[in-house]
Amino acid sequence: MSIDDVIYVICLLACIGAGSYVKKISDEGQRKLVSTALGVIVVVIVSGLHSLHCFASLALGTVSVLLVHPSKCHLVTFFVMFGYLVFFRLFDFYLGIPGHTNMIQMILTLKVSGIAFEKTAAWKKIKARDEQDKKEDRDVHSESLVEITDYDVELQTLGAAEIVHYSFNYIGVLTGPYYRYRTYRDYFEMPFKTHAPSIDATLEKLKYAVFYCALYLTTNYLWPLDYALSDEFYNDRSFVYRLLYVWPTFFTFRARIYTGLTLSECVCTMAGFGAYPDESDPNNGEGPRKRYQHLKRDAEKHKYNFTTIVNTRVLDVERCWTFREGMKHWNVCVQYWLAVNVYKLFPSKKYRTGATLLCSAYWHGFRPGHYFCIMGAPFYVSLEDMWHKLVRKDATGTSRNVIDVLFWIFKWFAFSYLGEAFLLSSFGNIWRFYSSVYHIGYISWAAMIALGLYLTSQKKAAERRKKRAEEKAAGGDSASPLVDKEKSQ
Repeated sequence: MSIDDVIYVICLLACIGAGSYVKKISDEGQRKLVSTALGVIVVVIVSGLHSLHCFASLALGTVSVLLVHPSKCHLVTFFVMFGYLVFFRLFDFYLGIPGHTNMIQMILTLKVSGIAFEKTAAWKKIKARDEQDKKEDRDVHSESLVEITDYDVELQTLGAAEIVHYSFNYIGVLTGPYYRYRTYRDYFEMPFKTHAPSIDATLEKLKYAVFYCALYLTTNYLWPLDYALSDEFYNDRSFVYRLLYVWPTFFTFRARIYTGLTLSECVCTMAGFGAYPDESDPNNGEGPRKRYQHLKRDAEKHKYNFTTIVNTRVLDVERCWTFREGMKHWNVCVQYWLAVNVYKLFPSKKYRTGATLLCSAYWHGFRPGHYFCIMGAPFYVSLEDMWHKLVRKDATGTSRNVIDVLFWIFKWFAFSYLGEAFLLSSFGNIWRFYSSVYHIGYISWAAMIALGLYLTSQKKAAERRKKRAEEKAAGGDSASPLVDKEKSQ
């Protein structure tokens, strides 16, 4: 582990330990100040002078949220925050910035632009309600069809101090998870944190974090990524060895990510952050999807969960059969942000999937590996969907079990093959590796798509022939009584 990784882990563990103290602060204003101060300290320790990027981008984003009209502030803030990533990464390219500072900047980008999107959405609801109220033919005794909450109104009067507190809250400041401003506000206004099983949830997650860390250290020692950059790897190792090497290196990457994300979730659970009653139906990143404000009256009687701050459903990622399912369980809080603010709002339905993936790749970085990996995903998903319809959808019993296992193997090969590009990062390293295995992944997937298209067309043609035969048989049966009658005459 590098010195940056050591500092990062120490800061995460310190944040976990601080949770029990922060949770006990009775004055909510003081709790908010302490949380922000801790967040700023963590950012400065990890980033040093590079933390100035975080402060500068936050200042620009805050100005956009507050001074631009609500109808446009989401777009302006989006371009300001994502535009700053260009400057930030050019600075990194020439002078170098610690990797964990990049993560801080990435999460900050989602938070600030996320507030702007929420503010605009709330403003549109308020405007629609006002227009509805002005209709002359509206029944004065009827209720408004547009529901406006206190949260919608509060977003319109949000101040700079609240944005700063939310952005630099020590909970999630390093690697997330992403959470809405509403979740942050609820932490200080709702009593749920007091009654949630914080210690039990934290200990349970810490067990998994230790397990993932052990896997990471072991596999990284046995199959280091640096070996895939060495001349020995390409000159002395066989084609099969090089091709299979993608499996352990991507496994190592997953174990590393799982460790960091699980520790980040421990920061939340120890402080009781993101805890909601089961009845509120919380969703990852989003928070409650049902009314929940009334549940604070008897908060001690409810069961609680931390679904809101769970960023990756590890067991579901590992056990699901298909690539598409695996994507749904990976980095789900960020996926929520992308779905709500990019996918659903993109003006063209035809291109919104591509636009969302492009935004995700851009958010991750400018290196070619990010685009090879993320933009290659829909290529494999379309292949997988096609073969699912051909061989898996209608399969049952043993054959279905065998097909599921094959899909699982192909899923992890696809993840690992594409993930290798993400890890190798530069175009030269990526091209050297893919050339050494003769681009077998892309070539085999193209062949499978071509074969799938052929079999699909054959299947549809067979279905059409069968339908025509059935229609012909039905027509013959209906005509037979008339034939019999003519013969009798």
